[in-house]
Amino acid sequence: MNAAISESKDWQSGNTMVAHSHDGVNAPVSHVFLHGNKIAEVGDNFIRLFDGGWQSNTTKSRLNAILAEHGMSGECVFQKNFEWFVNLNTGTEIVTVPFRSSMRLG
Repeated sequence: MNAAISESKDWQSGNTMVAHSHDGVNAPVSHVFLHGNKIAEVGDNFIRLFDGGWQSNTTKSRLNAILAEHGMSGECVFQKNFEWFVNLNTGTEIVTVPFRSSMRLG
């Protein structure tokens, strides 16, 4: 998955798929799907996170793999008391915010 994102290649394995869009002007954007539901968009200078309607351990695992490879140090999605949160690296500190589907990092 992460190699496909880095190389701007379409890819699918099991329940995870990466597809790309390119408008000819901007850099390509990787769209990551889990069971057909969009869970992330990764561009040159941003990551947009989605839960795809399912705040599952698998969704969280895929998002954390993306953040580990393409995000800033310390960024991750985690669950506490049945609610999702995101650790964001502001460049000077790590802050914790509630997860919102479609939130943009970067």
